[in-house]
Amino acid sequence: MDEKIYTKKKLGITMLLLIIILFAASVFGMILGINHFVECDESGVPVNAMYVVLFIASLVMIAVDCVLCAGFKLINPNEAVVLTLFGNYKGTLKEAGFYYVNPFCTAFNPAAGTKLRQSDDVGGEKKSVVIASGSQHIELGSSKKISLKIMTLSNNKQKINDCLGNPIEISIAVIWRVVDTAKAVFNVDNFKEYLSLQCDAALREIVRVYPYDVAPNVDTTGDGVADEGSLRGSSEIVAGRIKDEIQKRVSEAGLEIIEARITYLAYAPEIAAAMLQRQQASAVVDARKLIVDGAVGMVQMALESLSENKIVDLDDERKAAMVSNLLVVLCGNHDAQPVVNSGSLY
Repeated sequence: MDEKIYTKKKLGITMLLLIIILFAASVFGMILGINHFVECDESGVPVNAMYVVLFIASLVMIAVDCVLCAGFKLINPNEAVVLTLFGNYKGTLKEAGFYYVNPFCTAFNPAAGTKLRQSDDVGGEKKSVVIASGSQHIELGSSKKISLKIMTLSNNKQKINDCLGNPIEISIAVIWRVVDTAKAVFNVDNFKEYLSLQCDAALREIVRVYPYDVAPNVDTTGDGVADEGSLRGSSEIVAGRIKDEIQKRVSEAGLEIIEARITYLAYAPEIAAAMLQRQQASAVVDARKLIVDGAVGMVQMALESLSENKIVDLDDERKAAMVSNLLVVLCGNHDAQPVVNSGSLY
């Protein structure tokens, strides 16, 4: 359904003054009718029946004024109201101002009572009955206005298996807003709950493509070539793909996804300790490799320096012993305890 913007004159102030004048005239007529209504002849018939008619007409006009008051609509900046008349969509009030519309038009917003875990929403002050429901709660008696502000949705953490089957916990923050009120109200049952569910589904769809950390022989782009994509190292790329996936799912609901960000990422508690040991072991191996490479370079430099400066001539056996001692000193975890040989080298 296409959105129709209400473009008629606002007429709020004009109708307010007119209704006040009619109401004052009705009260005056009712008082005048009452004063003359009690003047009756000896048989109990009112002296002037016109005042009886005036009294009844004044009561009817007061009732009409009360009905007309239902046509006032006050729209604040970044708010909208979807109007329906006897089940038909009549238009959307989007421009801020004081409107007067058909008093039988009603504001329609099936998501009015739904409050997500987000930064802002319309009708947050009007709370009556609260019903908890997952990452959102429902408030009965909230405003029927639709917020056009930019809002942030933060869904609960989810446990999802990555592409290697490791369970991880992840949550995202989605920045969104309503751009088409007609689609948001009429195309889906509740656009806020719809957004929340689609965020969860899109997150699962994307996370299953990536490993938590860089892994060999994993294709995350779908081009058939292994790459180094990962949830931890490619967070910007992953967030972009999540945003695009959510946008594709909620376009029919008239919503725009501005940005999506990963707010929490960790291994699930049942494997967190094992994965931490694995990461520690990998770090130790990498550190040892770096130490050994550096030690070999230092030993080679020492032997070349001794040979070039002709400080001492060493045969292969003595070179091997020297290399062994230097590697032990350089690669050891503790300080070396030197043994001084005061005798002859040979």
